[in-house]
Amino acid sequence: MKLRLTAVLISAIGLQLPLWAAAPQPATEAPAGFATPTLVKAPGSKSVSNGIAEPSGDSFALDQQIYETQHDITTGLGPVFNGRACAECHQNPVTGGSSQFTELRVGHLDANGNFVNPTVPINDGAATITGRSLVNDRAVVPEAQEHIPVTENIRALRAALNTLGDGFVEAIDDSTLQAIAAAQPQASGGRIHGEAIEVPVLEAPGQTRIGRFGWKDQHSSLLSFIGDAYLNEMGVTNRLRPKDETTIGKVTADPEDVPDDIGMADIDHFAQFVRGTQVPPRDATLAATQSAQSGDRLFDRIGCAACHVANITTAQPGTIIDGGTFTVPAALGNKIIHPYSDFLLHDIGTGDGIVQAGPADTANKLRTAPLWGLRMRPRFMHDLRSLSLQNAIERHEGEAEHVVRRFHDLTEAQKKDLLTFLESL
Repeated sequence: MKLRLTAVLISAIGLQLPLWAAAPQPATEAPAGFATPTLVKAPGSKSVSNGIAEPSGDSFALDQQIYETQHDITTGLGPVFNGRACAECHQNPVTGGSSQFTELRVGHLDANGNFVNPTVPINDGAATITGRSLVNDRAVVPEAQEHIPVTENIRALRAALNTLGDGFVEAIDDSTLQAIAAAQPQASGGRIHGEAIEVPVLEAPGQTRIGRFGWKDQHSSLLSFIGDAYLNEMGVTNRLRPKDETTIGKVTADPEDVPDDIGMADIDHFAQFVRGTQVPPRDATLAATQSAQSGDRLFDRIGCAACHVANITTAQPGTIIDGGTFTVPAALGNKIIHPYSDFLLHDIGTGDGIVQAGPADTANKLRTAPLWGLRMRPRFMHDLRSLSLQNAIERHEGEAEHVVRRFHDLTEAQKKDLLTFLESL
């Protein structure tokens, strides 16, 4: 049975309106479309935003152009990095979309069974990089190149994530995610119990919020997610992450990301771009077929929708989030989205053993993968190791083991319908 968010929230938090309060406006559908084509000439010139208001002097096209800008060592790239631009990893089928890239994370357990980040030697052992599970694939000089120590026997690949529509995800109220988590055990006979974790908001020191970005829900705001990625994926220091992992090969001063002539740093433009993107659209023609509609009902019936939540409504415009640093704008507030995710952490038997922002029990949990835009991915799951949707389904164990059993009990025709539904997303 699909989670009906309105009913769940009223039940979970006892929502009551005073008699004098104006009736809330009905929520409207979030704009959907692959509307940010990646262009070499005039970047962003053919892109269409979700209608978000831009800061003075800014434009959606400018935000996209900066999101697509390639860096080199003179503009802060490295010394260790994975990509030269945001769009290098987020580009399928348009700027901000999903990726074929994976990042590498490693670590080990101590004598008490606790996860420990690696100490990675560089420069022939003369220096090390510590304090993070990420190992970068690339470096600007040979001396800075990271290699996995034999001591790090926990090793995992993680797919670079889609960012289209993430402004709406940021605009989901914490209470909505908490209500979904609270409703899951009863709705699933105690089998499914998503975990919501509080994580720091980097731009609001001392403040926390429910995490929703990254495979471990390690970030709760887009600016935090982006500032962290700018350093860890491109090696560009910024006001939220002001120190490089190593200075070997470094030729620029920190922070490398500084405000431009309108007072916005790159991370501000990145956040504004992502907040302005439309949500991934469905294949309307395929979704209208009898097979896809039958598959939709089966998706609900066998229990997939308990975690892959189809309908979520964002917070009201004017809601203050991100530790007081961001106000939900009209373009993002009170919008219905269809992410097919609860943005919670679950153990479905595919966990990588790595702890990031959450408690120790999150080691083998991962965020429910949003399924919007699924049809644009040739490989699946957090590690991209599943080459078919059926294999991705069959890899679910743990909390989802009963769902996989129900999938196996379907007829071949029913399985085909379910896969057709997924292919329409």
